Amino acid sequence: MNHFTPITFLLFAALGNISCVKAQIPFPCDTFKTPASKTLTVYYIGHGSLAFAYDGYQIQVDPVAKNGAANLDYSAFPKADAILVTHEHFDHFDPKLIGKLSKEGTSVLANKTSAEQLADGKNNAFVVSKMANGDERQLTESIRLRAVPAYNTTPGHLKFHPKGNGNGYVLDFDGFIVYVSGDTEVVEEMSQLRKINVAFLSTNQPYTMTPEQCVVAAKIIQPEILIPYHLGNTKTDAISEGLKESGIEVRLFEVLR
Repeated sequence: MNHFTPITFLLFAALGNISCVKAQIPFPCDTFKTPASKTLTVYYIGHGSLAFAYDGYQIQVDPVAKNGAANLDYSAFPKADAILVTHEHFDHFDPKLIGKLSKEGTSVLANKTSAEQLADGKNNAFVVSKMANGDERQLTESIRLRAVPAYNTTPGHLKFHPKGNGNGYVLDFDGFIVYVSGDTEVVEEMSQLRKINVAFLSTNQPYTMTPEQCVVAAKIIQPEILIPYHLGNTKTDAISEGLKESGIEVRLFEVLR
């Protein structure tokens, strides 16, 4: 794995932001070099919504048109080659926007409930595939996808995200590994995650993790870079403080509230 010093990482992030401006996509982003010497661009759209561009392939994760009172403008993005849906809650699942972001043959990979709702649509350009926990797909020669468990564990919260329903996703870009947790708390399956370069961990109780749980999850996963997302009203200082001696780089983006 590549290991970034804080100064190197900040310079790399700055270069990524320059490339985003040139692309005229109005969201913060970073770029990363993969072991194949290709560039992965990651866009931070809002709350649980992300986008990845790699080797000419466009991926949207949980695209939604509204984040609270804010309307999110996706018009600058190219049509998606793949759209990932973690679960069916309104802040992660927007069938109308999925249609707008799709072109003929766009692959929509979703948990069972979301996939079944999308499959009810008529004359969709996209192709829907169900992804259960543990399922894998080779999206391109360079990109592999795996669905991993995402669920609540705290008594009284289990109804929000029942075990076996929602997905997190692990994306392998030529050996550069990104983990998008979906809506989850700390779960035992996190101990099976290995060599994660960038981890997006949902941090918004009672629905996902507390800042303290986020710290625990990060210490289990040991990513090079942690980006808390799905933040809501989360106070993120405790995350940075809890990981300051861990060697994990913490990146915070207000847009991900």
